Amino acid sequence: MSIHTVHRSQNHLAWDKTLAPILNIQSGETVTFDCLDASNGQITPTSLPASLATLDFTTLDQVSGPVHIASALPGDTLQVDVLSIETAEWGWTGLFPGFGLLQDEFAGDTPALRIWKIDRESGLAVWEGGEGGGTALKVTVRPFCGEMGVARGLEGKWSTIPPYNTGGNVDTRYLTAGSTLYLPVEVEGALFSCGDGHAAQGDGGTAIETPVKVSLRFTVLKNKPYTKTPHFHARNLPAENEYYTTTGVDPDLKEATRAAVRHMIEFLVAEKGLSRVDAYMLCSVAGDLRLHEVVDMPNYVVGMMMPLSVFAS
Repeated sequence: MSIHTVHRSQNHLAWDKTLAPILNIQSGETVTFDCLDASNGQITPTSLPASLATLDFTTLDQVSGPVHIASALPGDTLQVDVLSIETAEWGWTGLFPGFGLLQDEFAGDTPALRIWKIDRESGLAVWEGGEGGGTALKVTVRPFCGEMGVARGLEGKWSTIPPYNTGGNVDTRYLTAGSTLYLPVEVEGALFSCGDGHAAQGDGGTAIETPVKVSLRFTVLKNKPYTKTPHFHARNLPAENEYYTTTGVDPDLKEATRAAVRHMIEFLVAEKGLSRVDAYMLCSVAGDLRLHEVVDMPNYVVGMMMPLSVFAS
């Protein structure tokens, strides 16, 4: 089986179906992506908070690719298996006034930057305290790519900042090594890209940003017409079940939530043989609704997570 590589310099700043692919592969092949952090290399382990004032925001959240997958056609589903992901030995978290869920409450604050040391052997990210000292913090490292998506079928260039029904900046912390992402294909070849490495993140939030090397295997599926937004099969979750998750992506939080449930009903009917009524009741009894991404406007990502243990014989 062929293994291909996408280098750090091979990236772009918009989802655009007219972009020429930097790599052409067959279904079933594996690609390793070497990705800069979301600052596009502008923040380094020695950066200070003042560095945020000079950031070129037009180059943030770049994604590496695109990769053309042969036989992928509109209406298909692209299965993306996360085989491995490795962080750098450092990461950063920033506060940008006027950005995020509480942007109005922090609009008057000065930019803030925290540099984390990542110990890959222990699996911990360590922040040694704020300016002039402060409490040291340790966070368990569970790396994933915040950006994983395919080109939109719509005309034009679409910012990599928000998430879309085709993926992109979904910032979903469950897409760690061992998990599988499913994306709806809207253009010939799919044109997949990824980036925005995260060492750790809570549901809905921002992350410890870090450069990553990630290996992904791509498979074109022809029999999953219910995949209209990103779906994923989450594995390797500490003290949790395996989950199959459907998402809703919408600028209206309620509509995103309704869509996530609706897509789960469609999945349960198609794959588990339930009636729509039984599927709806199961969502209420066993499904977990979670806010996966709430900071990259205008769209929210809400997940309906179904524990697969409910189907155990």
